[in-house]
Amino acid sequence: MREDFLYHIWKFRKFRTEALETTDGDYIDIVHPGVQNELAGPDFFNAKIQVGDQLWAGNVEMHIKSSDWYFHNHETDPNYDNVIVHVVWVHDVEVYRMDGSTIPTIELKGKVDAELLEAYFSLLEKKHIQINCENDFKDFSEFQLQHWLERLYFERLEAKSEKILQILSGTGNNWEWVLFIMLSRGFGLNVNAESFTQLASNIDFRIVQKLFRKQLSLEALLLGQAGLMQETDNYGKNLSEEYNFLRNKFSLNDNYSEKPQFFRLRPDNFPTIRLAQLAALYAEKNNFFQSIIQCDNIIDLRTLFQVNVSEYWKTHYNFGKKHKTRTKNLSNNFIDLILINCVIPLRHCYAKYIGKDEVQLIQDFISAVKPEKNSVIKIFDDLRPGTASNALQSQALLQLKNEYCNLNNCLQCELGASLLKKSPKYI
Repeated sequence: MREDFLYHIWKFRKFRTEALETTDGDYIDIVHPGVQNELAGPDFFNAKIQVGDQLWAGNVEMHIKSSDWYFHNHETDPNYDNVIVHVVWVHDVEVYRMDGSTIPTIELKGKVDAELLEAYFSLLEKKHIQINCENDFKDFSEFQLQHWLERLYFERLEAKSEKILQILSGTGNNWEWVLFIMLSRGFGLNVNAESFTQLASNIDFRIVQKLFRKQLSLEALLLGQAGLMQETDNYGKNLSEEYNFLRNKFSLNDNYSEKPQFFRLRPDNFPTIRLAQLAALYAEKNNFFQSIIQCDNIIDLRTLFQVNVSEYWKTHYNFGKKHKTRTKNLSNNFIDLILINCVIPLRHCYAKYIGKDEVQLIQDFISAVKPEKNSVIKIFDDLRPGTASNALQSQALLQLKNEYCNLNNCLQCELGASLLKKSPKYI
């Protein structure tokens, strides 16, 4: 038994309320159960409950056992002095406020319908292969599923916005620099995300802006700062000379801890290639953030990322190792990943920051992008084929799996909670 189940049955009054009494035999009438508190403190605020002849207004605290009150040291916390009712599954001890007065207790055991209990244990207590509702996932209505996925996507965006605002604070509110940091992180993919983020954060973005149209200089800056420079051929020597010049001119510091990795990466994802592509992008795009903000359709956003690497990197994946010529443009799939994880979240955050309503535009953007393909999306598509047909849905499914399924937060999930809404005797 988990406390969030008690929250659920209290909030929706999924228990026998007729002839309800406290453990001391006083009559109870729940006028209003209160508002659930997601932060520290009592579990429900501003409840109105009739206890005997007295109508009380205050807070409600819940525990599996009454004695948990003492286990959590509430008897010494003044924040719990205004608790008017203690709701428990099992009453095993009297509970008192700091002034010595008894807190009325409601014991729920024996007052909850057996069918509801069975549904709860089936969802949260039995072992499952993939997710708790795996046997029911295919049966949720399309409207219910899509409504919840839309909410989950914007919940995910809000979490990303908080991180973006933290980056913004560290750049002196320079949105162009924020974009550079986020793009660098995206270009690093999973393996080199942290090292690329650190690299971009350590470079004064004004230097990048001064090197607009200077692709070789930008390559030297990024590859030199990343510690990837090798003087194995003439191009490497030229880059090294340019980097030494830039390091002296701008007093660059390249002493940071994490060096990009090549291990288990396909050649197209080598850090040398991704940094060369990033250099090509910023050699061609000045005021890149403003260009992104001005786009009003997904095609124009994609077009912004159509750039070519320098001639050297068309025949090399690393210094000194030549191969047949390849263009090495940013692939459509890679651009979509950048749009999903960087551009669209940044656009959403900025719109909120300036007080502009772009919710529908953001939804149009993300819905026009193909869904990601990974092990999490496969789980849901196996349970319900076609669940993710666009990136809004795939991003929402990642949020669902990471923040609800993995944490057993089924009762905070619109889908999971709906499985417990049928309680025929006590609704």
